[in-house]
Amino acid sequence: MDLDPKLIDWVSLTPELILLTTTFVVLLTEPFLPRNKVWIVNPISIIGVLGSLAAVIGLAIDGTDRRSFGNMFVVDNYALLFKGFFLAGGLLILLLSWRYFQEIRTYQGEYYFLLLASYVGMLLMPSARDLVMVFIALEIVSVPGFVMAGLRKFDLKSNEGALKFFLFGVLSVAVLLFGASIVYGFTGTTDLVLLGERLGAFAGDPMVLAALLFVIVGFGFKISAVPFHFWAPDTYEGAPLPVTAFLSVLSKAAGMAGLLQVCFIAFEPLADVWAPILAIIAIVTMTLGNLTAMQQSNIVRLLAYSSVSTGGFILVPFGIVQTGAADINSQAFSAVMVYLLVYSVMNIGAFAVVTAVARTRPGKQISDFAGLGLTQPGLAVPLTLFLVALTGIPPLVGWYAKFVILLAVAQPLNAIGVVLAAAIVVNSVIGAFYYLRVARTMWMDAPPEGVERVRPGAPLWVAIGGLAVAAVVLGLLPQAFAGFAEMSTLVAAGS
Repeated sequence: MDLDPKLIDWVSLTPELILLTTTFVVLLTEPFLPRNKVWIVNPISIIGVLGSLAAVIGLAIDGTDRRSFGNMFVVDNYALLFKGFFLAGGLLILLLSWRYFQEIRTYQGEYYFLLLASYVGMLLMPSARDLVMVFIALEIVSVPGFVMAGLRKFDLKSNEGALKFFLFGVLSVAVLLFGASIVYGFTGTTDLVLLGERLGAFAGDPMVLAALLFVIVGFGFKISAVPFHFWAPDTYEGAPLPVTAFLSVLSKAAGMAGLLQVCFIAFEPLADVWAPILAIIAIVTMTLGNLTAMQQSNIVRLLAYSSVSTGGFILVPFGIVQTGAADINSQAFSAVMVYLLVYSVMNIGAFAVVTAVARTRPGKQISDFAGLGLTQPGLAVPLTLFLVALTGIPPLVGWYAKFVILLAVAQPLNAIGVVLAAAIVVNSVIGAFYYLRVARTMWMDAPPEGVERVRPGAPLWVAIGGLAVAAVVLGLLPQAFAGFAEMSTLVAAGS
């Protein structure tokens, strides 16, 4: 690894540098603002995210693969796609946060500083091509999340959820580092590409196989896969709603980006070992998440277990990866990317509506949504669209995500592919039951008396309306996702 400053491509770091500068501007500005003007840090954050997104677009137009710090930091199509996704999702979270934290009137400066700091880690993650860089990016994403989950300090549920999140997070980091240290001891490198070249020689060593599983377990916490999901429901319920949306989509996607890099580059020679294990975890995660979601009466906990189940769907393509099978692996990689992008539209949209409704119905019970279709169809229609999209019913965008995964698992034409396909179908039916139950409550049940109308505010309306349009348009025009297989540069690098 060469850290000579002359070999650092500063242009490749432009998105991170812009966002990092914005983070410090927010930190230094907030203490000097009057209490009733602290909300200004939100538009400052939005400007910074837009500037970083513009830099990403500029790098994409340039089309040059760039490297810094040796091969630790790489900017290619894969990295730019994820960076754009994280920043677009970040804008939506900021829109959700505008009025929510303005009404709480406390911890606004701390929240936006922590949120932007976590975004910096997200931008680093898809460019990381070294285990050390992956770990650093993962921690930059995770540590602010521990604090943000407990920002509702007056709420015992928030305190409990944040503590669970922290304890599980520390344990997962220890396990991941232990596994990474063993891998380094055998191969003498932390470079992901070199790991992929050297690990094949240790395919039969039980210590290497154990280390590989330790690393994957560390990521399992981040994506809330069973049995590492126990923190998620309590943390999601106790955290501020914009933070819950952030954890369930963007934070999970950052962990998935790291897992993609580790599995498809470094651990690809041992895919025949870890792929069946991840296939089992995917099936159990889908099933347990869905069955538990069916029993929930709290809308946030329902979406939390739905998020757990979604993590299982995203893991399904990992279960069909094979050593040296470039075509199958490329299809699997593309399926993961598509599902992550589609899921973000549906889930952030659902949390946006829940955030709006919670202003006048703070109980967050499913029963609180009774009659919403009669009293405020402007909120009920988008939420119905998002829930139906999550079930995978055409023509909304969710159908295409499930179709791509089914297409991927059908490629190997083996027992694992058949079992995974059956699990997808069965769990999609189970998911439809509780998603449509919420829709039925909104449109069929009588509204409670004495509840005032919700006035979400312009930023929240923009987020809800934009995501609702995206759920419909992308479902009708799935070719918008075309080309992801060709953009899967990680597969080519790891094969």
